[in-house]
Amino acid sequence: MADSKEKLFGDFAAPSRQQWLDKIEIDLKGADFQKKMVWRTNEGFSMQPFYQRQDLDGLAIVDALPGEFPYVRGNKKADNEWFVRQDIRCACPNEANAKALDILNKGVTGLGFRIPAKELSQAYIDALLEGIVPECVELNFSTCQGHTAEMAALVANWLDRHASDKAAVRGSVAFDPLAKMIAKGKDTERMMANAPAVCAALKDYPAMRAVCVSADLLCNSGAYVYQELGYALAWGQEYLHQMVEAGMTVDEAASRIKFCFGISGVYFMEIAKFRAARLLWADIVKQYEPQSLEACKMNVLATTTSYNMTLFDSHVNLLRTQTEAMSAALAGVDSIVVTPYDAPYEQPTDFAERIARNQQLLLKEECHFDKIVDAAGGSYFLEKLTVALAAEAWKLFLAVEADGGMLAQAKAGTVQ
Repeated sequence: MADSKEKLFGDFAAPSRQQWLDKIEIDLKGADFQKKMVWRTNEGFSMQPFYQRQDLDGLAIVDALPGEFPYVRGNKKADNEWFVRQDIRCACPNEANAKALDILNKGVTGLGFRIPAKELSQAYIDALLEGIVPECVELNFSTCQGHTAEMAALVANWLDRHASDKAAVRGSVAFDPLAKMIAKGKDTERMMANAPAVCAALKDYPAMRAVCVSADLLCNSGAYVYQELGYALAWGQEYLHQMVEAGMTVDEAASRIKFCFGISGVYFMEIAKFRAARLLWADIVKQYEPQSLEACKMNVLATTTSYNMTLFDSHVNLLRTQTEAMSAALAGVDSIVVTPYDAPYEQPTDFAERIARNQQLLLKEECHFDKIVDAAGGSYFLEKLTVALAAEAWKLFLAVEADGGMLAQAKAGTVQ
């Protein structure tokens, strides 16, 4: 069979690059090749209309394997499973609990709870999580930054009483004072010293992330993809450096950081973004000389962007969020939130939230995106796009570091 295949391929010589260019020139009928065929990206580089095998010669990422450093092909080897997450604003713990239990029976595998700081108590957490099995669902919590350490301790207390397998508990507590500085202009530098305490509260739960990089703020403010990625890396590096300086090991510090990215409407660029993000973050963490390369894995939550949604035709939002979710799923992220189509103009209805859940379930049950690891791997175009985007994001990262780091840039207003 192998010999017959080789003979068959031998009957069809691969066209050379010049032959392709000659054919394109004929089809263009005198139109300018550079104007019509070359994609000039907002990221500062151009992409050609076609690539060939030889264009990948010398690219180290082509030889990388799924689940292995530098994780450009994903953190997982066996499948491309991700958490279908839905966020809940907790006005009343009992109502939020009822909603959580309901949607867990409708395909959701990840929950995000936004808890009012003034309501924080052990009784509140107990009521909120009543009937939930922690090993079976990703649990994520956020509150006012000044109360995150307190919330982490309350969540840990609940887990101590309900989790039978601590290593199987997955989720996060969103400690991210830099986000408040960037979004609200408030000086939260003093809060950053609380990161070790937040991590310590969850020390018995190795898969619980405690420190968040909310780069989706940048995406939702209109940042280009390379800007979101470059600043996110500097953001994560700022937290990692401060946590290590505070006495945490790099393995412990890096394994507690979670990255939250937006997903813009530039389909292929978004696939490349998540691949490049894992690649670059792995290289950053490796410079700290961790004991295990497992610490170099980037944990990513991807949320469809609100920046790309329209008020005037909500059904268009369905199309946009679907392609955005597709790009994140194919890129191998860890969890996805699809923003309901009516979110720009009202509190999402039950029907809109149902559709948002089903958009992800469709990608799993009908498209089988959760079965194939790094579906983009080997695509000449996407491999080149990943490397080109990584190079531009790295330039921005180095520029931020040269100017004092992410904290200094946020205080100066440069990022904003």
